[in-house]
This record gives sequence, structure tokens and C-alpha cells, in this order.
Amino acid sequence: MLGRLLSLVGQGGVHSYADLAHQLGVSEELLEQMLQDLARMGYIQPVGGTCDTSKCHHCPLGSGCAMDARGRVWVLTGKGSSLRGGC
Repeated sequence: MLGRLLSLVGQGGVHSYADLAHQLGVSEELLEQMLQDLARMGYIQPVGGTCDTSKCHHCPLGSGCAMDARGRVWVLTGKGSSLRGGC
């Protein structure tokens, strides 16, 4: 399931926690744990600050990120990009 989450985060666009949780069939709380686990393993990282989704088309990260309810954005690391889908 972690591999599927990496694939979803890396497929482009902005994904809300609710959307990711729904696609994975898990609660938002479990999704948060999964993201934290992937971060600890070095596959994703949070981007500092918060995000305004109305500006995604100008954002260099807009092609692959996930944003939580607080506006925190997660992106794939190089390690995550190379593993995406193979976890």
C-alpha cells in the first residue's frame, strides 16, 4: 500500500488528504501515519510552509505533491521517485 501511495503522490497534480485516503481505502489518520513512515524512510519530504492550491499552475512542485488539511505539502524525494510503484 505504501508503493501505491508513492505512485499517487508522484503522478502529478495536487491531492488532498481526503482524496488520497479515499483512493487507498484508509482513514485520513492512517494516511498521515503512512506519509510519516514514508518520510522516515526517505521516500517523501514535507516542503516548508503552506500551499495555496489556486497557484498550483505556477508552482514547480505542482506536478507531483500531496497537501494536507493544514496546507502542508509532501513531495517525492529522489529515492521515492526511483522506487515509486515498486514498494
